[in-house]
Amino acid sequence: MGAKTAIVVGAGTGGLAAALDLAAAGISVTVVEAAAGPGGKMRAVMVAGCPIDAGPTVFTMRWVFDELLAAAGTTLEREVTLTPLDVLARHAWSERERLDLFADTERSEDAVGVFAGAAEARRFRGFCERAARIYRTLETPFLRGARCRSPLDLVRRLGLRRIPDLAAISPFATLWGALGDHFHDPRLRQLFGRYATYCGSSPFLAPATLMLVAHVERQGVWVIGEGMHGLAEALARVAARRSVTFRWTAPVAAVTVDGGRATGVVLADGERLAADVVVLNADVAAVAEGSLGEAVRGAVRGVPQKSRSLSALTWLLVGEPNGFPLHHHTVFFSADYRAEFEALQRDRRLPDDPTVYVCAQDHGPGNGTTEHGGPERLFCLVNAPPTGDTAVFDAAAVAACERATFARLARCGLEFQVRPEARRLVTPADFHRLFPGTGGALYGRASHGWMASFQRPGSRTRIPGLYLAGGSTHPGPGVPMAALSGRLAAAAVITDRDSTSRSGRMVISGGMSTR
Repeated sequence: MGAKTAIVVGAGTGGLAAALDLAAAGISVTVVEAAAGPGGKMRAVMVAGCPIDAGPTVFTMRWVFDELLAAAGTTLEREVTLTPLDVLARHAWSERERLDLFADTERSEDAVGVFAGAAEARRFRGFCERAARIYRTLETPFLRGARCRSPLDLVRRLGLRRIPDLAAISPFATLWGALGDHFHDPRLRQLFGRYATYCGSSPFLAPATLMLVAHVERQGVWVIGEGMHGLAEALARVAARRSVTFRWTAPVAAVTVDGGRATGVVLADGERLAADVVVLNADVAAVAEGSLGEAVRGAVRGVPQKSRSLSALTWLLVGEPNGFPLHHHTVFFSADYRAEFEALQRDRRLPDDPTVYVCAQDHGPGNGTTEHGGPERLFCLVNAPPTGDTAVFDAAAVAACERATFARLARCGLEFQVRPEARRLVTPADFHRLFPGTGGALYGRASHGWMASFQRPGSRTRIPGLYLAGGSTHPGPGVPMAALSGRLAAAAVITDRDSTSRSGRMVISGGMSTR
């Protein structure tokens, strides 16, 4: 008998996407969430009376949500306010060295030419073409498809005629090495190497396939008027309209397993909820260490500490920036990128001169000016090692990193006027408390080496009736990827419900498919 009821543990992006698709398939869905509302990592934190997005801040691959909400009977525009960015991001190395990348590729090419010379502009054009080819090669068989178990599996999905495309994505090259084929200016290599950090990885260890992020951004970056957390709230509203039940402030103590099959959950207060299937929108490290019960500890492999993705130090500020013309997204680069990542990866310590990302959440998407007078909401981030469970940085180390962070901004001309009560610091230890089992790693397993993409778990686990979703599973971290993971989990549930064979193929709305 097929699944008629489902429990989704966790109302992050992946859990919400799974709940929407399961409900559309006629399955009765209950979402249980430890927090008081939806979002997971896509959360908002109140600082000085203002909600600040304290997790993901970049919205790309909107087609993922267009397709998800179309399957739920609505549209993205109906649920949130979207405005495309003209300037994708501003980048700075000093007060004089600045480079904007634009949604218009020709404008970006012109800007690169002014910044680094005509030869680099031509190389930028070739880089964009290569990034687009990588994306086109991987979108259908990898991003939209169920987890590939090996490179051979990916070859089978592509077909023999597309082997040249697979070779062109340089699967065995590092991102840093591949960027050296395109750019002679070390600043451009640094700029595009930063895309590795989008999945919590080092550009010196991550595969060249991550160049596809450049193409994703050129397809469009949007600002959500309600904030990124507003997107989570919108998905929850749509799910509620589709009769999904939400249980807030309901942490799960354990998943129940009877007869070798997942049968429901036990909440922290002892209440038992039964279901035919359980979808875990939780970090796989938490599952593997037993945070969701001993019965499911062996359902998935854990993430060794050395394989964890990066964590972060973040500052949530309400204040007035002065001296530097911020855009919605601005990056201030360190003087020595290799030294920064050696500190993070080799030494497992905070860098002496960190690269700093600033999201000016009240800056308009057009000309980059603030949309209102007075203090602004600002989110500042530097990468940190994922050691929040084993090495709590002492106050002196954090203070030194904070001084280095704001000194880097000052060297580029940016200073803040912020009252002490209008700032909040979040450390890897804080992230570990929010997301147990991770050490503060924000992206699951780091994407280091050519096999990393095949090591993330897929939707199904070793326990029948237990499925996985979220950024630590296939196809990877980030808001759109987490949503795709939720859709893949739901598709696996529906396929298993409708067929006793797992070798069939089921196509779901938006063209996604799963084996």
